[in-house]
Amino acid sequence: MNGSWTRRHFLGGAAGAAASLAVGGTQLLAEQPASMRGRFVTHVSVVRVNQIEVTPTRSIGEDESGDNSTAHIRSRRDAFARGCPDGKMTWAISWLALKDNREEYKQARKLLASYHDKYGDEITFIPGGYFAPMYDTREHIRQTIHDALGLVSNMVGGGYRPQCVVAGFMDAENQRLLATDEGIHVCQGQIWSQHGIDHGDGDGGICYPYYPSREHYLKPAQGPADFIDCVCLDGWTCDFLTARREGFQGGFNSRMGVGPIETVGNLGKEAGRREMMDTTAVHFDRGHALNGFGWVTGIWEVSVGHDEDLTYWLQTMRERWPDTQVMTEGAFGLEWRKHTPSNALLNYRFDEKGTGAPGSEKNLEIEWFMNREFRLALLHDWTTNSPSMAIDFTRYDLKTEEPRGLQREWSLMNVLNQKGMRPQDKPKRLGQLSADDQRRIFERYPELKKRA
Repeated sequence: MNGSWTRRHFLGGAAGAAASLAVGGTQLLAEQPASMRGRFVTHVSVVRVNQIEVTPTRSIGEDESGDNSTAHIRSRRDAFARGCPDGKMTWAISWLALKDNREEYKQARKLLASYHDKYGDEITFIPGGYFAPMYDTREHIRQTIHDALGLVSNMVGGGYRPQCVVAGFMDAENQRLLATDEGIHVCQGQIWSQHGIDHGDGDGGICYPYYPSREHYLKPAQGPADFIDCVCLDGWTCDFLTARREGFQGGFNSRMGVGPIETVGNLGKEAGRREMMDTTAVHFDRGHALNGFGWVTGIWEVSVGHDEDLTYWLQTMRERWPDTQVMTEGAFGLEWRKHTPSNALLNYRFDEKGTGAPGSEKNLEIEWFMNREFRLALLHDWTTNSPSMAIDFTRYDLKTEEPRGLQREWSLMNVLNQKGMRPQDKPKRLGQLSADDQRRIFERYPELKKRA
């Protein structure tokens, strides 16, 4: 997919095309610390000047200052409160929005500070318009983050310090420095399964919290030698079936899930909201049973609107799952960190049958297994009980490294990748993987032997 394609550009062209049981023998509850239980939602709203501020001095998107007014910010916060009166949200403000001297932005900054005082909202910084490592050096990103955090603290006052940074994509070294130099131990540092959309590619990681390796931001740390004490969080919860595609392959939006651009904006209110709730249910029903907790997250730019859809989503979610906790990004990451000292016990399981939305075929079932050593995805037609095919097997024990220069490709791909872009990325039976790969899989999940 050409890098010029964005989520927004696809809306018009795609509109026409768009017009639970456990695996036998598998424990229902994955290995998670006993105290990490519940259902969690984190919502981030972005306030910015330009659509994509890739560096403090360079923007490649559209001027959105008119859509980031105090009226728009108030509308977003009111919509959030209608959906979840006692919830707390995270606000991510861009470099230009922190520095803009126009009266509207001065008032916007005061308004955001008041939301921290009144509601306990988190106010933090978003570097690079989601794509900082793709467009700027690590050293410059480091300095920008340090300076911006100082501006945020001054803006909010009272010795305030955010508990996280919202970054879209963030390289491993800057996540390490967040922890060691800034004392911040949570970073929304990856956009799970994004490839061929917007201005950065990053497939290959784990969609739930993990501690990144010093080798690569998508690789979970293997032990003390490469451990970064910064919880890395996904930015958008997506439908696992649509997310297996590259960009808009086949006319489907691979980023479809809980985001309003891809759902309501593309499918219309009824179908779009249904997909938002169906994607949420993957984590709050079956996922909650498998993992002991469920987490759904999304970053909604103030400029895109959809405030009424935010109210609906939160309200319906709280009615269906009354125990849902709606908290800030930093608070959630620190809660996970409190109960999870390392990646040793990571064993995330997900099992989704298609929702029926475009690209999420109702007859298909996808299962994900994610742990410190590898991630594995199996796909099959549950209506015909067809054989399970491995569409992704990414090993994390292998040596890897991040790009050293500026480029859009920041993925971690080795044995088999779900996007199917490389010659080796053909679906395989488990028994067709190498003997060593099979050994790794069956040692951890012996019940899968019968499906080889």
